[in-house]
Amino acid sequence: MSAEQTPVIEKPPSPAAAPQAGHEPRFWSPRRAPAALVAVLVLVIAGAFLYDIGAVRAHHPAMRWRRELAHQLAAQPLDGTWVLVGAGIAAALGLWLLVLAVTPGLRDLLPMRRTHPDVRAGLRRDAAAMVLRDRAMEISGVRRVRVRLHRSRAHVLAVSHFRELDEVRGDLEASLTDAIRAMGLARPPALTLHVIRPGRKG
Repeated sequence: MSAEQTPVIEKPPSPAAAPQAGHEPRFWSPRRAPAALVAVLVLVIAGAFLYDIGAVRAHHPAMRWRRELAHQLAAQPLDGTWVLVGAGIAAALGLWLLVLAVTPGLRDLLPMRRTHPDVRAGLRRDAAAMVLRDRAMEISGVRRVRVRLHRSRAHVLAVSHFRELDEVRGDLEASLTDAIRAMGLARPPALTLHVIRPGRKG
């Protein structure tokens, strides 16, 4: 290197720039299908009423369906069966839309720790479970592995056909704990491990 050249040293991102583990929010689902369905229903219903109101303002008779609807609503008692059923359906749909509005969704996508403040990454739940299953199968004595991965806990059931169960359990715990740490999840799941012999139910 010549004396005129200045070496460039890339400084790693500051740990304070990234959120601490466990504080990374979940990914929000766009929920395009419910949004499109609500938009279409609102457009059709509002368009029909606006067209009929415009026709009445232009001194044309109101459409027959609106006259029938107004007559039925005026004649139907508030405690009638169909009124209660319709109110229940409307309330259920409204509650469903509220739940969709305040919950993030995308439960199968696990947020990862940020290494850069402008970049977010996630790991699919089935991919994370496959990583744990592959790491468990590398342990000597493990014959079969079943992994159920939730947001806060990883349930692992391993079947060992030789070696002492305590030895297999110790190797599995060390390997799986290292695998969970290496995945870089914002909320690393707690490990629940069971090791059994073939023929037993976990």
